Amino acid sequence: MRLNRRELLAGTAATAAMAFGMGPLAAQEGGDIVLGGSIPLTGVFAFAGVGIHAGIQDYLKILNDGGGIKGRKIKYVAEDTAYKVDASVAAFNKITSQEKVSLYYGDSTGFSKTINPELERRGTMIMAGASFATELNDPKKFPLQFMAGPDYTEMFGILLRYIAKEKPGARVAFVYSDTEFGRDPIVPGEAVAKELKLNVVEKIVTPPGSVDVSTEVLKLRRANPDFTIFHGYVLAPIPEFVTQAKQMGMKSQFMGTFWTMDNSTVQRMGDAADGFMGVMPYRYYYDKDGTAPMLEKIRQMRTEYQSTGYLQGFVTAMLMAEAVKR
Repeated sequence: MRLNRRELLAGTAATAAMAFGMGPLAAQEGGDIVLGGSIPLTGVFAFAGVGIHAGIQDYLKILNDGGGIKGRKIKYVAEDTAYKVDASVAAFNKITSQEKVSLYYGDSTGFSKTINPELERRGTMIMAGASFATELNDPKKFPLQFMAGPDYTEMFGILLRYIAKEKPGARVAFVYSDTEFGRDPIVPGEAVAKELKLNVVEKIVTPPGSVDVSTEVLKLRRANPDFTIFHGYVLAPIPEFVTQAKQMGMKSQFMGTFWTMDNSTVQRMGDAADGFMGVMPYRYYYDKDGTAPMLEKIRQMRTEYQSTGYLQGFVTAMLMAEAVKR
């Protein structure tokens, strides 16, 4: 059984309280609370990493400028990993050997799984990160980790239920990267599609990043899906895929999970982006509907558009701080 988000945050807060030893007055004592980070500032997912890094920094600036948490500031210490598990583990070991770390941001599913035994052995920190891996969304197996949004299988479920409502019995294709990130929701996604009586007519796998997708686009056109879901990418090769597909006359509606939904992806597609949609757990930088005090603060700090990665880093840091407060 999975916990709902309210239960998960409550559990995270309880874990944080144990990790920090926070009784009524404990948070007023001691030095900075340290948030360590394995961040992909270079490499295939650098676009996301740079945004995440800035989002964490900005939230902590707002928090610390306001007095921190009962007088204690959160200090952010990050290392570049280039989205490589061995580099992420090395960064973790370096940071935790030099600092008394209580919070940690991980860059990938592989890292989060690899480091979990060490997290449990230490029992002194909680972790979240860029991964929304289905496997990680299990408080029994990963009690010291949480995620700031739905997991990848839940994202697929959101899209597939939308498809089933819009066009019962629709033909669906999955296009995903040849990474643990990319493969995560494919098998459970097929199971959900079957339950919804949707037909998965094609599954296409590519390397992440900038690659020639002309052969894969031809394969997709032959399958002729009504809907195509992208997963496991940040930017490329989605714009190339969609643009070429529409140039060939394809009418498929293109969709994506969270990491495909940045505005820059849409901008690179130009007119071909018309109709592109997907899962976005947060509000966009430019969203001005209703009252959003934090978004207003972000826009005051940064006058230009900030990516979905930025917002993910910002919200994750905010949830970590909230867990500490509780």
